[in-house]
Amino acid sequence: MKRQLKLWDAVMLVMGSMIGSGIFIVSSDMMRQLGSGYWLAVVWLLTAVATVAAAICYGELSSMYPKAGGQYTYLTEVFGKPVGFLYGWSLFTVIQTGTIAAVAVAFGKFTAYLIPQLNDAAPLFQRGEFKITWIQVLAMGIILLLTYINTRGIRSGKSVQSFFTSAKIIALVLLIVGGLFLIRENHFSENMAYGWDSFQNLKGEGWAAISGGTLMGALAAAMVGSVFSSVAWENVTFVSGEIVNPQRNVVRALVIGTSLVMVLYICCNIIYLSALSREEIAFAANDRVAIAAAEKMLGHVGTIAMAVLVMISTFGCVNGLALSGARVFQTMAKDGLFLKQAIPNNKFDVPARSLWLQGIWASLLCLSGQYGNLLDMISFVIVIFYMITVLGVIIQRVRKPTLERSYKTFLFPLTPLLYLLIGTIFCVLLIIYKPQYTWPGFILVLIGLPVYFIARGKMNGRGSV
Repeated sequence: MKRQLKLWDAVMLVMGSMIGSGIFIVSSDMMRQLGSGYWLAVVWLLTAVATVAAAICYGELSSMYPKAGGQYTYLTEVFGKPVGFLYGWSLFTVIQTGTIAAVAVAFGKFTAYLIPQLNDAAPLFQRGEFKITWIQVLAMGIILLLTYINTRGIRSGKSVQSFFTSAKIIALVLLIVGGLFLIRENHFSENMAYGWDSFQNLKGEGWAAISGGTLMGALAAAMVGSVFSSVAWENVTFVSGEIVNPQRNVVRALVIGTSLVMVLYICCNIIYLSALSREEIAFAANDRVAIAAAEKMLGHVGTIAMAVLVMISTFGCVNGLALSGARVFQTMAKDGLFLKQAIPNNKFDVPARSLWLQGIWASLLCLSGQYGNLLDMISFVIVIFYMITVLGVIIQRVRKPTLERSYKTFLFPLTPLLYLLIGTIFCVLLIIYKPQYTWPGFILVLIGLPVYFIARGKMNGRGSV
């Protein structure tokens, strides 16, 4: 791999992969879970601390293993091929490709907000509950277009990434700054007045208080939204083999990118809490809380501007996910744990076959109509793999204390222990109170075990899968 990505490109990849559709949508459901501006702010702050802490820990592993594959490589090096494969298996089946599909469909839905005919048109195909709509077709087209662009070389992919990430960051900043001056009726104090002792959960119609025993469970359920909006920053580690001076630039990109995004997210939620009442946040049409806020500030013109912003955001996010994910599957193929056809680079020195395999599967997930549910259910698994990787930092300090590290985790061991504490509480509470988020993820990972042993058997027999 040629090292063509500089620090700016890596930061843009981190931020572009993180900022998709979530920040414009999830706060609505989070408010329904919590019923309190105070608790909404607490969940976002907690997510910000956990996200940056994890990124800091990944920085040490990236300095130890500065090659393509990123998190897959870290898990393989620390825990062995079975754990690395289970991560790669989950990444291909739903984490990476499912996220690509969901964000692409979000692009289609916000496009349909601007072009209502897309919503009104009859399905292209329907049999029972299964149907293929123009929105799904548009989502597939976006995935395949960006896959093609990325097969034309890393420069093509990074140019698209830098442009669209810069555009959506500027737009978010303008939304935040503009919101400070355009809000006519400020609801911030009113929303924050629902404080520490005002936790409520929406049950049917109206607001009903929940017992203290389910408070932590509802916090974890609300955190599913903020966590989903804050993942994919690790995608920059997948392309470590193409980053200039990866021992230093990967960790810089991780820390700078995640910190800036979480600041933007918290500021966006301040705007939501200021522009909208509690009920307006919780009951925003189709959970489009950002559009509801924009309408309050700028009227119909604001909703159009926000829809365009989300389209820019989702387009750039899909590009970042497509660019980085294919590198993991190529690395797995070299290890004999993925289709051997994914190994070679094309004449532009990028893994074109791996890109197309990823793009085609993500497109099929668009047609399934189940990508949204899968992503909700897999959030638990994403955090589990984050925790295992962060644990790997501690393990390698014990096993290989003399191994060269150009960067060491800030405030070690407090930083990894902090993330492990937050992640453990999050996962345990979901298991207890929201099992629908956990068991499907467990089953998906377990299905990977027989696939791994089949792949290993073929590799032992023929040298590749």
